[in-house]
Amino acid sequence: MLKKKIKILLYGTVIWSLGEGMFGPIFAVFAKKIGGDILDVAWAWALYLIVTGALVMIVGKMSDTWRNKEKLMIIGFSINTILTFGYIFVSSPMHLFAIQIGLGVGNALFEPTWDALFDRADENEKREGFLWGLMLGEKEIILGIAVIIGGMIVTYFSFNALFITMGIIQLIATVYQTRIFKLKKA
Repeated sequence: MLKKKIKILLYGTVIWSLGEGMFGPIFAVFAKKIGGDILDVAWAWALYLIVTGALVMIVGKMSDTWRNKEKLMIIGFSINTILTFGYIFVSSPMHLFAIQIGLGVGNALFEPTWDALFDRADENEKREGFLWGLMLGEKEIILGIAVIIGGMIVTYFSFNALFITMGIIQLIATVYQTRIFKLKKA
């Protein structure tokens, strides 16, 4: 039987992965649509990874003394949700770079705090591998499904429809994750 905290974190990340995964492989197509080229795609992705990598180390250390990791996690999810909607307004590679940097900041806020909360959510050390395997397996399956859905949305509708769908799903995941605050009070 999984504890409520683990369920919230697991289900929240699965929902989040559905929204986030829709854009992955068609990112380059979008960059080309806004006037970008292969180098712009490389820069956008690199900026995201570098910002995330640099800040995740700082946030990880900072979160060890942070009294409310849950709040830090939700702030990160919220930033990413807002910036996902921001893709609608991207009209040049420079705009794309700005969004990617912001997404890196949001990711750096939620990633280490989510991991710390998930790691501490169950005291049964005999289940650690199972729980991490469950989370990673579910996430990969959902990302695979999301890629197909994202491609279909862009093919039959538009990138804006994709960004709205992604943003709504991420908003649902963020709101769902806020249920973790109720557990702290109980």
